[in-house]
Amino acid sequence: MVNIVVTCPTDEEFRRAILDTLDRSANVVFLSDISSNERSSVLTSAEILVSWNLEREFQPSEFGLISNVKLLQLLSAGVDHIQLSSLPSETIIAGNAGAYAEQMGEHVVAMILAIFKNLLDRHNKLVNGVFDHDNENRVLRGSSCAILGFGGIGKATARLLTCFGVKIFAINTSGRTNEHTEFIGTLKDLEYVLRLADILVISLPLINSTRGLIGSRELDWMKNDATIINVARGDIIDEAALFKKLKQHPTFHAGIDTWWVEPFRGGQFQTSYPILTLANVLGSPHNSGLVPSAFASGAVYAAKNVNRFLSHEQLLGVVNRSDYATARQLHH
Repeated sequence: MVNIVVTCPTDEEFRRAILDTLDRSANVVFLSDISSNERSSVLTSAEILVSWNLEREFQPSEFGLISNVKLLQLLSAGVDHIQLSSLPSETIIAGNAGAYAEQMGEHVVAMILAIFKNLLDRHNKLVNGVFDHDNENRVLRGSSCAILGFGGIGKATARLLTCFGVKIFAINTSGRTNEHTEFIGTLKDLEYVLRLADILVISLPLINSTRGLIGSRELDWMKNDATIINVARGDIIDEAALFKKLKQHPTFHAGIDTWWVEPFRGGQFQTSYPILTLANVLGSPHNSGLVPSAFASGAVYAAKNVNRFLSHEQLLGVVNRSDYATARQLHH
């Protein structure tokens, strides 16, 4: 019998989702149910961990107890918040990529529409008694969207935008896709898609090769009336360069859901530049994936991947540790 330990806090809906989905032959333990005296023995016997943020769920001394763990299945799509060096070298790590794609795609489109229709500015003017009737807004139809990271989120976004008549120019690791696009390429085609883009959607993982990917040069490639939406990680964009671009070009817009310093990644929310004071910026607090029952549906997605592992099937979202070797060092 395989010992599976769920390390994150849970509610009843989450527990039921996990227990109903995981292979019934497994022994599932919720760490929050375990007394402090029993935690050591439970962790020592664990073969699979299902976790959200281990550094919050473990005491530092407890990392030495998980030498028998064969799989760490994360509930989060990204894995850049995990200190990989604290895990046994033979442990397979899998992110929950795609688990929250549909709602995140909707959030991306909502931000694009809000920016194209200038809803925040119009609302604020009405609050101040200004009836700005004659100021035109923009239409999506016929515009071009570059999507960096054409996995679950990128594809979900593309399907929605296609309904508005938007042309999709996608970037992924293989340069291939079964989805309908005007263009599919790899990061070597970055300049090509950025120069074409009326909209740029970033849904890439934060790894060594994507940290700081969008800097001054890349922003200069873009149109001065383009819109950039980031639902990936803040550090993919150079904060200073983005602020400068937004400040110098009021017709350039940004919708930001993921930030450079935020609580989930070990800091109190803050920005190095007063980016939120700019009229051409729309922000949200990294909640693009949070909808009712999101935690439970994410648990089902993760549990199905654990079942793949138990059945010796191909795992989804497996992490290549070398992609993250210097990421946390650079962040800190």
